[in-house]
Amino acid sequence: MAEAESIEGFARLFGAELSLEKRFVVKMGNRYFLLNWKVKELAGKNRKWRCAGTYLGQIKGGKFHPSFPLLSMIAEKAENKITVDDKAAWLFVCGRDIFKEGILKVEGSTKRGSYTLIFNKHGECLGFGKLTKNLSQIKSGVAVENVLDVGDFLRRERQPVF
Repeated sequence: MAEAESIEGFARLFGAELSLEKRFVVKMGNRYFLLNWKVKELAGKNRKWRCAGTYLGQIKGGKFHPSFPLLSMIAEKAENKITVDDKAAWLFVCGRDIFKEGILKVEGSTKRGSYTLIFNKHGECLGFGKLTKNLSQIKSGVAVENVLDVGDFLRRERQPVF
């Protein structure tokens, strides 16, 4: 099933091997869900459902956009990880890029263009980014371009209160 393979391919961007039971990955419109056997049985009877099981992400503009539950699944197995200090974590959650000075620990690839998960010092996955340069070659400046962070949901949902 192509759905599970594209999601597993996304996980490999971070050096993670994610094995999804292909028969339980279901596409509804442009969204992907991971269902258990009972939920899949119920969902199969009603093809008008909007959400079921664990939301994995969606295809927008030809690109896969992961959900945070999927990033959490990947985080458990990922090789490419960067841990940042409190200030860098806050700025990242606000949509900013990560500067070399805010990086506490690097695991996995340090090459330009590599994708990496971003963690705070408490081990919480804050999102992911793309390395702007080889980390070994920069002393300061932007090291990781923010691709997706947990603050994105709040920024998208921002509407006037009155």
